[in-house]
Amino acid sequence: MCVYGMVYCMTGDPSPDGPDEFPSEEEIPNEPVTVDDIDPFSVNDDDFEDIDDFAAAEWKDQSTADERIRTVINRTTTPKSASDISDTALVSETKARTTLNKLAEEGIVRSHQTDSGKLYSRDPEWHLLKQIRKLATSETLVNQIQRIKQELTEYKSKYDVNGPEELLISDKELDQNELDDISHWRTAERELSHLRAAYRLKEAKEQASIVDEPEDRRTDNQTTTPSNNQAPLQ
Repeated sequence: MCVYGMVYCMTGDPSPDGPDEFPSEEEIPNEPVTVDDIDPFSVNDDDFEDIDDFAAAEWKDQSTADERIRTVINRTTTPKSASDISDTALVSETKARTTLNKLAEEGIVRSHQTDSGKLYSRDPEWHLLKQIRKLATSETLVNQIQRIKQELTEYKSKYDVNGPEELLISDKELDQNELDDISHWRTAERELSHLRAAYRLKEAKEQASIVDEPEDRRTDNQTTTPSNNQAPLQ
C-alpha cells in the first residue's frame, strides 16, 4: 500500500516537489493510518519460522539472480565452487557457473582449476581498482591522506623506527599492545598507498577533462583562480 503524505511508494524515488498525483476522496482511508498499517516487507513473514529463511526469501524477492551472484562473489576472497556460491546466492548451480564464467571473462572473477573442479573468487586487482575509483570520488580525499600521514608519524615517533617491519624484527620484546600497533600500522600504510593512488587517478581525470575542453573555455579556466585550494600530494 502506498500511503500519501506519510511514506513514499517503493516503486520510485521521491520527488522534492511532492507527488505528481494525489489520492481521490474515495482512496483516502476513513481511519487514521498507523505504523501497523505499513508493511516494509514484500514477503509475508508468517510463512517462515526461521528469521534466516525469511531474510533469504526477502533478498531473493527484491534482487535478480545475477545481482545475488555478484554480491556473493564480491565478498569471496577464498576460492569456492559454483555449488557453494549458488547455495549462498540462492540460485541453481548451473546459473551460478554460467554467470561466474562470464564474470571471469570480464576480469571481475578469478577462476582456479583443481582436481575436484573449478573454483571461483573475486579478482583482487579488479577489486582494488574498484576501491581506488570509489576513493577518487571522495570530497574528503586530501583530508583522509593527511589523517593517515599523521597516524604514521605518531607510530614512528612512538617507537623511533621507520616502519612496522623494522619494529617487528627488532630485539625489543613486544607485548600484545605493541603487536596490535604493528597490525594497525601496516593497515595504515596500505590505506595511504590506496589513497595516494586514488588522488593520482583523480588528478589524471581532471587533467584529461581539461584537455577535452574547447580552446576558448580552456583559456577562460586558466585565467580564473581555482575555487578550491587543494593541498599537493606528498
